[in-house]
Amino acid sequence: MAVPLLPSAADSLSRLRFRAALLALACAASHAPVALGAERPADRSLADAARASLASVVDGTREVALFALSLVGIEYRYGGDTPDRGLDCSGLIRYVFQEVTGVTLPRTAQELSRLGKRVATRDLEPGDLVFFNTRRFANSHVGIYLGGDRFVHAPSHGGEVGIATFSDRYWQTRYSGARRLVGVLPGLVPALIAPAHASPLAARDAAETTETIP
Repeated sequence: MAVPLLPSAADSLSRLRFRAALLALACAASHAPVALGAERPADRSLADAARASLASVVDGTREVALFALSLVGIEYRYGGDTPDRGLDCSGLIRYVFQEVTGVTLPRTAQELSRLGKRVATRDLEPGDLVFFNTRRFANSHVGIYLGGDRFVHAPSHGGEVGIATFSDRYWQTRYSGARRLVGVLPGLVPALIAPAHASPLAARDAAETTETIP
């Protein structure tokens, strides 16, 4: 899928293409083929289907990460959920998944933290959601893991969508956990599964504050 260029991020084109190329290479290197034994024709058929399904999931997670990367430089705006109006942390997630998968996710980081499957830090893959405690309660901030110890997020008022280092002390001391949606949440899996139904738009968390985030 070609990532559409957004006018507000046009000045970062060369940098984005370079980062996207590096990320694609890193993703390809990190996903070795799965060996599935198959001796009988029926087994081979099942194995081929499993490989195709796995490849679809891998492509989906990679596409989520790459599309999120294309939004670097978009202005942060509280309550924003499109590049034209600006993006906040959960608005970024919602926009990326809507554009890449066609599925509408809940609107707040707290609601997103209840979706999909919990992922251990050692098992993080590009496209996974990473959550942090930046407002004195768990899962109050969310980003998309890119691989290579990086994640993309919309940090705070006065900032813009950017890339942060996952192992940075600030983020490690505030880390709440990670969730995997692609390949786990109905509608974010290969086409063999029934199509997704859009989630209802949830009310915005009125308690959200404006803590400055690096």
